[in-house]
Amino acid sequence: MIEKTMKEIRARVEKQGGVTPEAKKDLLDLITKLESEIDRLSAIDSDHAQSIAGFIERSAHEATREKKHPELLKISLEGLSESVKGFEASHPDLVAEINNICTVLANMGV
Repeated sequence: MIEKTMKEIRARVEKQGGVTPEAKKDLLDLITKLESEIDRLSAIDSDHAQSIAGFIERSAHEATREKKHPELLKISLEGLSESVKGFEASHPDLVAEINNICTVLANMGV
């Protein structure tokens, strides 16, 4: 299920016209890095991994919309950040990648 969600996120970002090619490339690179981290977490806690993937999907959707809704992007990014709280010690790479993607998505929503 997580693999399907990540493929859907990638497809959505690839076809979006609301972002620059550079921002799109940055976001796709981050998604690639996140996939392996989420797969690792999924082996331990699949429900939580699915939740994180869902927040990534929502955040990417809000950031790449043609007509931006800054408040919706803010809410989705807050949910994404909240979804990885408590993983700093056990999954530091996942938390770092989520922080990176939040920064890129927040900048896209401006």
